[in-house]
Amino acid sequence: MANIKSAKKRILISEKKRKINVSMRSKVKTFIKKVLISIKNNRMQEAQKNFKILQPILDRSVSKGVIHKNKSSRYKSNLISKIKKIKNI
Repeated sequence: MANIKSAKKRILISEKKRKINVSMRSKVKTFIKKVLISIKNNRMQEAQKNFKILQPILDRSVSKGVIHKNKSSRYKSNLISKIKKIKNI
């Protein structure tokens, strides 16, 4: 454990930020799963609705530094291509 007051404070702050980051990552994963379940069940309208909700969540997590922008782009690209394939079936 740290002896310096600023180091103790830094530990508290980093723990608080870690909890926020874990929560944000969990939210992203939850909405990705919702989109994937909609795709699996061939519900295009529901998949598109969930994807529209997911996009700003991904963008927010990128701007806060929780996930990398390329990872966000990869998620969006893969999901939108899967949604488009529903239409072709």
